Amino acid sequence: MIDPRLATLAHNLVNYSVAAKKGDRVLIEANGVDAVFVAALIEEVYRAEALPFVEISDSKIQRALLNGLTEPQVKDLARYACMRMNEMDCYIGVRGGQNIYETADVPSDKTLLYAKLYAHPVHHNIRVAKTRWVILRYPNESMSQLAQISTKQFEDFYFDVCNLDYAKMDKAMDALICLLDKTDTVRITAQNTDITFSIKGIPSKKCSGHMNIPDGEVYTAPVKNSVNGRITYNVPSVREGKKFENVELTFKNGKIIQAQAGALTERLNQILDTDEGARYVGEFAFGVNPFITKPIGDILFDEKIAGSIHFTPGSCYEDSANNGNTSAVHWDLILMQTPEYGGGEIFLDGVLIRKDGMFVPKELTCLNPEKLK
Repeated sequence: MIDPRLATLAHNLVNYSVAAKKGDRVLIEANGVDAVFVAALIEEVYRAEALPFVEISDSKIQRALLNGLTEPQVKDLARYACMRMNEMDCYIGVRGGQNIYETADVPSDKTLLYAKLYAHPVHHNIRVAKTRWVILRYPNESMSQLAQISTKQFEDFYFDVCNLDYAKMDKAMDALICLLDKTDTVRITAQNTDITFSIKGIPSKKCSGHMNIPDGEVYTAPVKNSVNGRITYNVPSVREGKKFENVELTFKNGKIIQAQAGALTERLNQILDTDEGARYVGEFAFGVNPFITKPIGDILFDEKIAGSIHFTPGSCYEDSANNGNTSAVHWDLILMQTPEYGGGEIFLDGVLIRKDGMFVPKELTCLNPEKLK
């Protein structure tokens, strides 16, 4: 018998997140996920009188595929996947797997080839731009280990986070959207961080359960050439099976001119040299999910931490906060500004709007954790 909380989650994904309608084609991609949950999603799609399409994979399969990947092969894979994605109205991606480092030994040239020639055209150019989509992490014991809590504690945390009242969150975000859309200059300060940039003329967007679960962010993008200063990210980021810590980026007129990450500095710079756009920023976002208070090593959770921001080297979202930057890279790197992580401040046009992770103006306090729970 399925956990009723999973049944609720499946219902919300189909009916709220992607809002499947009669006749919609819904692609469900499941990687390392229990068949019971995939079946629950299929049943919910049918209840909505929509049409489910399903692809099952696993991180071990992905590792094996990537290790032998060739350029002609990945181009064919992308061509087939693009044809299918172009036919879809909705997309639900559920990602599990017991080992976040499963692809750690895949050669970097293979992962870059896959990012450039498959992930970018299929997911960025089509799925993000043309479908109603949502991405979800599936709970398992590996995630409990990442969070350093018991399986039972993690399950309770997971369902608090994923099944919260996203409609309430959506309404609370309106005031911040209104303020950002009137803002020119942003300044962010924290330990080893002092950075300024403009967001003038760049739309902002709220993320309240329609594209990611868990969700809880409001994002925009800097004017491409406006970023100056230094930012030091205090949340580790796992990419290509490697754990990057204390990533420090220095900007001049929008471009990353210096990048450090300890022993992984060389690999960091290789990623930032993927293409011209990888050294510019495509996203600036506030994290506001009240149930996520510390990093667990999973980006879909960590980028939503209440009191955090992420400042993202690489591609912008062309359908929303479009600053003109394109890249095969989109790397959400996170800075926590709560007191436990050293605090910090955010100013919009010189006015303090968040201090030590808490919103200050009265009209924004509805986004503080105690109001959103």
